[in-house]
Amino acid sequence: MKRFIIACACIFAVAGILMYAYYYMGFYVDVVPVSHEEIDPFIKQEGKKILIDKGDGFEKFEIRGVDMGVGMPGHFATDYAITKDMYLRWFKYIHDIGANTIRCYILQGQAFYEAFYEYNVNNPEPLYLIHGVWIDDYTQNSHMDAFNTEYLAEFKDDIRTMIDAVHGNRIVELGTLAGTGSYRWDISQWVIGYILGVEWEPTTVAYTNMKNPDRASFEGEYMKTTDDASPFEAMLAEAGNEAFSYETRRYGVQKLVAFSNWATTDPFEYPYGVAEHFDKYTQVDIEHIELTDLVKTGTFASYHIYPYYPDYLRNMQEYWTATDPHGNVNTYYTYLCQLVKHHSVPVVISEFGVSTGRGMAQIDANTNRNQGFMSEDEQGRALVQSYRDIMEAGCAGSCIFTWQDEWFKRTWNTMANVDLLQTPYWSDYQTNEQYFGLISFDPGTERSVSYVDGDDEEWNDEDIIGSQENRTLSMKYDEKFIYFMVKGDDVNEHTKIYLPIDTTQKSGATSCEDPDVSFDRAADFLMVIDGKENSRVLVQERYEVMRATSLTATEGVDPYIDPPKKDSTTFVPIELVLMTLTDYSIIEMPNNATRSNRDDEFFYVTYETGALIHGDANPSHENFNSLADYCFGDGFVEIKIPWQLLNFSDPSNMHIHDDYYENFGVDNIDIDSMYVGIGTGTSTIELFEKPLKGWGQTVTYHERLKESYFVIQQLWEYNVDPTKLLEENSPEFQIAEDKARQAAIDSIQEDAA
Repeated sequence: MKRFIIACACIFAVAGILMYAYYYMGFYVDVVPVSHEEIDPFIKQEGKKILIDKGDGFEKFEIRGVDMGVGMPGHFATDYAITKDMYLRWFKYIHDIGANTIRCYILQGQAFYEAFYEYNVNNPEPLYLIHGVWIDDYTQNSHMDAFNTEYLAEFKDDIRTMIDAVHGNRIVELGTLAGTGSYRWDISQWVIGYILGVEWEPTTVAYTNMKNPDRASFEGEYMKTTDDASPFEAMLAEAGNEAFSYETRRYGVQKLVAFSNWATTDPFEYPYGVAEHFDKYTQVDIEHIELTDLVKTGTFASYHIYPYYPDYLRNMQEYWTATDPHGNVNTYYTYLCQLVKHHSVPVVISEFGVSTGRGMAQIDANTNRNQGFMSEDEQGRALVQSYRDIMEAGCAGSCIFTWQDEWFKRTWNTMANVDLLQTPYWSDYQTNEQYFGLISFDPGTERSVSYVDGDDEEWNDEDIIGSQENRTLSMKYDEKFIYFMVKGDDVNEHTKIYLPIDTTQKSGATSCEDPDVSFDRAADFLMVIDGKENSRVLVQERYEVMRATSLTATEGVDPYIDPPKKDSTTFVPIELVLMTLTDYSIIEMPNNATRSNRDDEFFYVTYETGALIHGDANPSHENFNSLADYCFGDGFVEIKIPWQLLNFSDPSNMHIHDDYYENFGVDNIDIDSMYVGIGTGTSTIELFEKPLKGWGQTVTYHERLKESYFVIQQLWEYNVDPTKLLEENSPEFQIAEDKARQAAIDSIQEDAA
């Protein structure tokens, strides 16, 4: 009996070890070598075209894709909190827009694969998938070069894990940056390709090339390098060879294999001034990587290309006036044409998009497709124009970045202003990176607590915090905005109204020089409502965050040498710095110039983000403008201010900026109330207390399809000519706006039910 028990224990132990090796480690024994002649892919590359076989032979396939991240309100991306039901709903939305492909960047949570399988199985119009393999930020920006064991070995291991997952044949333990779970759903029949890697840091590429000059070649069974390859490109060939080899030998199938790239490491060299300004000192060129005859599918050139960054050609005399087929100056189109001309394989723009965030980080000088500060209908038009440029340039497809807004994201020109450990718990409208989505997460489980639309139906007496000179001031807030309503017989677009705001006792003034207004307590901000065209929020100069964080970049001055006085009566416009130079003539300097020769000229443009826009911000209304900050009604005005504009770093816990000049930068303090007043400036304005209480990590939201979603639906699902959609007052665009308005109404009604 004892021997039997021992034997059983041994059998179970061996079985456990084998199961762990097979499902957790990806171990397998290649008992029957694959016959490459028997590989029969349904997707392949032919020259600069991608072909697909849906059952009736190969036909040309245009990738019409949507990028999908893993963020949702109240969670960081690494929480993988999106549920199967959410994915199923989103997949239907994506299909209904006319897209045929989803692109994901990293191993998802298991809910994604279960939902993708359930959506596609027995579906005559399935969605296809391009799956990515991620390299984390630490690996990209650490001491490692790309041949370091922790870099390349883990990259290849992640490739194998991803391939096992799409074949429903992997269990991934907790403790990694990628998704975890039991991957039991074989979705490989709908996977058309893999994009390996990320937007390569030029430092990593250059460091790899410099440190490994003797590793500039690779020859594998499926991929090999040419004589012109760099060491970094040889590393890519080795990783791509691993993808082909592993999937071919273990599963007997092949997909398209591509490598991520972007303009920062594009294959081109630029004149000295352009290269110096944009730090364009290295290249990655997949033309230096060849496929062997054992590859039955192929490859494509994958690029993340946005209209506004980095616009190299705008700064080159021979290109800055180049036009597109419609006669418009368009360096984005010209740049895309250069990429297509350079490559012998299909070019896929796997990321392009614009943000509907209120904050902006970059301006597109040609066509105003900016990085932020675009309304939802402007986003739709910008996407249509970008898509037209992409396809007219000869690309094989594209993916819109991105499907959903992501609260956890950060942006370079606002990230110093917020607590980066708390970003998922509030919607920061000043951070443009959070709002690239076609679907919005608006605060409130059923509807937002207020809509700035000229209708005061959501306001009641409980919202009033004070009154002065026959005017009442009401306030409320949610995860995205602080809302104000001023009511009185003389409240209209012809009466200038001042709202002083006190948030911190560390600074502030009891009066303002320009405009000439006084207050009964020290105010940090002054909101000026002056008709429909000239309203703004001003900040006391001591509490201006851009001065404290960016004065060196904008004026070449150290902000801490001569800081403003704590009780300064000077209130200034609130601005954000852009990645745009004040003087582009420095780029034309001679080849013998050095960066040190022009440090004192290297200043950046700013724009007034505190300027307020009048309009209707209710998505269920005909004249909806998602960027509207305030709206007049009959005897009242409604205003919504994003939290960051008032120097809140984390409203979920009511954290605001401390005194910059005591801390030499942004530090935080807690508050439990703020003070706000109303007046016309004819007498001292009294400020009233508004108690504040954070919501912690418990957030509310409801989904809403943006106007841009329905614009793309006209483009892709209904095949409307993009030029028609770009015409002013086009009926096709009006159809999209009507659908967006009805969707917003339906969303509120469904949530309320």
